[in-house]
Amino acid sequence: MKVAEDLGTSIVTGARAPGSLLPGELELASELGVSRSVVREALRILSAKGLLESKPKTGTRVREREKWNILDPSLLAWMFETVPSAQFVRNLFELRMIVEPAAAELAARKRSARQLSIMGHSLETMAIHTLATAEGQLADQQFHAAILEATDNELIVNLSATIGAAVRWTTFFKYRSLKKPRDPIDEHRQLFQAIADGDADAARQVAIALIRQAEADTETALNAETSGN
Repeated sequence: MKVAEDLGTSIVTGARAPGSLLPGELELASELGVSRSVVREALRILSAKGLLESKPKTGTRVREREKWNILDPSLLAWMFETVPSAQFVRNLFELRMIVEPAAAELAARKRSARQLSIMGHSLETMAIHTLATAEGQLADQQFHAAILEATDNELIVNLSATIGAAVRWTTFFKYRSLKKPRDPIDEHRQLFQAIADGDADAARQVAIALIRQAEADTETALNAETSGN
C-alpha cells in the first residue's frame, strides 16, 4: 500500500521522529491526496508493525524505535530507501552471521532434491541476469530462502522473510551506490556445491566467507554514499 509505504519510510528514515504527533486523518488525507479510509488503513498497517500508537484525545504518535517490529521485511526495505546507519548495517550482518552459517550446515545434512533444484535454478537466474537487476536480486533472495527451508527447522524457516529481505535490500543498496560492485556468484556456487555434496563443515565456512564479503561490500557502498562519491 503506497500510503503506508510513504508514511513508513518517513518514520524509519527519521523524517518523522519518534514521539512526534501525526496530523489528523482528515489533514493527512488532504496532504497525501487520498481518502480518509485509505489513511485509516495505512495507519492500521503501521500500528501493526509497531511504528505508531493511537490514543483517544491525544492522537497518533510515532513510537520509540525499540518498539518497532524491526525484523519486519517492509521495515527493512524502507530503511534502505535512503542511507541506513552504519550501526544498523552492522546489526543486520551480525544477525545474518548468527543464523546463516548454522543454517547452511543444517541444509547440507537435510536438503531435499526439490530444495537443491530451487537453489540451482536461482543460481542460474543470478548468473544470467546478474545481481545488478531486480530479477537477479530476487533470485538471490530465493537462493538464501531455500537454504533456510532446507534446515527443516520451523523456527529458522520463520526467519526466512527477514533474512531474505536483508539479503535483497543490502544487495540493492550496494548496486545502487557502487559503479562496479564485486560479483559474488562464484561464492554462491561454492555454497551450493557444499550443500549438494552434504559437506556441512564446508557449507558453514563458505557461508561465513560470503557474509563477510557482503558486509565489506555494503560498508564500501555506505562509505560511498556518505562521502558523496
